[in-house]
Amino acid sequence: MMDPEILIDIKGLTMEYVSRSGLLGQKVRRVRVLEDINLQILKGETLGIVGESGCGKTTLANSLMRFVKPSRGQVLYHNNDLLAMEKGTLRKLRSEIQMVFQNPFSSLNPRMTVFSIVAEPLVTHTALKGMDLANRVTELIEEVGLSSEHLKRHPHEMSGGQAQRVAIARALALNPRFVVLDEPTSALDVSVQAQIVNLLVRLQEAHGLTYMFISHAIGVVQHVSDRIAVLYLGEIVELASRDDICEKPRHPYTQALFSSTPVPDPDSQHQRIILEGNVPSLANPPLGCRFHTRCHYVMDRCRVEKPVPISVNGGHLATCHLLA
Repeated sequence: MMDPEILIDIKGLTMEYVSRSGLLGQKVRRVRVLEDINLQILKGETLGIVGESGCGKTTLANSLMRFVKPSRGQVLYHNNDLLAMEKGTLRKLRSEIQMVFQNPFSSLNPRMTVFSIVAEPLVTHTALKGMDLANRVTELIEEVGLSSEHLKRHPHEMSGGQAQRVAIARALALNPRFVVLDEPTSALDVSVQAQIVNLLVRLQEAHGLTYMFISHAIGVVQHVSDRIAVLYLGEIVELASRDDICEKPRHPYTQALFSSTPVPDPDSQHQRIILEGNVPSLANPPLGCRFHTRCHYVMDRCRVEKPVPISVNGGHLATCHLLA
């Protein structure tokens, strides 16, 4: 059996924002949103990224897409570093790497019709014109579950689910290989969320897509992911296959997150783990293990020594002193 192909290889990705205050700007404030992220995304898989709000999920997506420039690190795509590319070279790769945002009404131009929105990347990156362009746009719209009658509408004339389908059609227009999905269902009604998730799964199978699926909704991530990475305060604290991490999470933070998922069995002995305290500020993160201020199993060692990732079962990695 052949080893899976690594499509995206993230190495040492760190994102730090620096601000200055004072009369002469002598006061420097550093906020490190991502800390030494190392992550591989395999061709054809869905990698789920979970964590509380403010843990760095969206910054990870924006850094990967190079909407923001990380402080250091690499994002290798076919062994080419996206972070070191010239803008012209990166622009050519935009057809292969796309993103679907959380709120479709914020990501779609309100002045443009659905036809113009979906056609825009085709006009920019291909030679399609006239009927060929119109046919391709209609094909994309129908593939995401809409009809040709939607093409003349503007985003505000559509429901949230319909608008998100337009955003997905636009992302698929150039036949990408990798799609970042940043909370693609969180702004939608629960009934519509399931429809969009099933659509994304169907499109992945049809086009051989690779997804990075970012969400705070654990149930959704469990449903769509092949592997799951857990972020806390800008660091990956656990990474494993969906089955391994759902059945036996090793990090205390992961255990608390997954305990919040409702269990349909009324006879289950499932217990919710309540995390105490608030998420610390990224401007002043705790020393040692960043989770120790909220951990039920905290030891003296956790307060002063930073844990390293430990392999507990082949590809199952967790960053916790309890496993040492």
